[in-house]
Amino acid sequence: MKEILGYLNYLKVVKKYSDCTILGYKEDLLELYDFKNDVLKYSEEEVRDYLEYLYSRGLSRNTISRKLSSIRSFYRYMEDEGKIFQNYFKEVSNPRKKSLLPKYARDSDLEKMFHAFSLDDVLGQRNALVLEMLYATGVRVSELVNICVGDINLYDKTIHILGKGRKERVVFFGSYCEDVLRKYLNDGYLKLNQKQSKYLFLNKNGEKLSSRYVRKIIDMAVLKCGVDYHISPHTLRHTFATDMLNNGADLMTVKELLGHSSVNTTGIYTHVSNERLRNVYEFAHPRGKE
Repeated sequence: MKEILGYLNYLKVVKKYSDCTILGYKEDLLELYDFKNDVLKYSEEEVRDYLEYLYSRGLSRNTISRKLSSIRSFYRYMEDEGKIFQNYFKEVSNPRKKSLLPKYARDSDLEKMFHAFSLDDVLGQRNALVLEMLYATGVRVSELVNICVGDINLYDKTIHILGKGRKERVVFFGSYCEDVLRKYLNDGYLKLNQKQSKYLFLNKNGEKLSSRYVRKIIDMAVLKCGVDYHISPHTLRHTFATDMLNNGADLMTVKELLGHSSVNTTGIYTHVSNERLRNVYEFAHPRGKE
């Protein structure tokens, strides 16, 4: 126990960790101590037994990973202090995280949401354009709120985007988005822009719309349409990418439109597309059903 207390004091005095962080380490290490009181004499077999114990409790992968990180840090410190000479926890790796496929919105629900707001109303025009532009371009919400009117080329139907790492790219929009955009620029935007802002999306005070409020707009649309699952700005980005690939776009094109630095990041959408293709196959093919 004294070794653990000494390590916790080291985290507080030398590493300057917060009380909350130290408490997390304490809980993880006391659990290790409860399993075997002499923490300096964990054999290779006992390490395996402890791992088995952790996994048998039905803990999440993230929780197990956190506990193992605490333990590895403790034993590294014990090595540095010359308290142990054989550290069997050193080779223990965290459990592999589940690969979560991105969620996308159903076409029928998207269509309802695009008509959730009235284009006769100033804020309705803005809200409708938020939805149309997120889906039309696949931009991140942080990129959306930073679009300036000067970034838009209505003739080419393009928008200049400054993305992550100040990486520039051009995205495109179609006629549906164009119609709402022209309506907003000629009406709602002029009424909202009392402070001569350069930004496209403005709040009722004429200031740049926040990312948080964009999420609120989507929540309002979801509620209005009775959609029974969560849709976020990122869901619309996922849906954009999935629909592009399902309709014949190649991976490198979608990568550029999304502003991904690596094609590996974009590659996850091929799994989603393949899953949708499988569902269609199993539904339509006479021998595809189980």
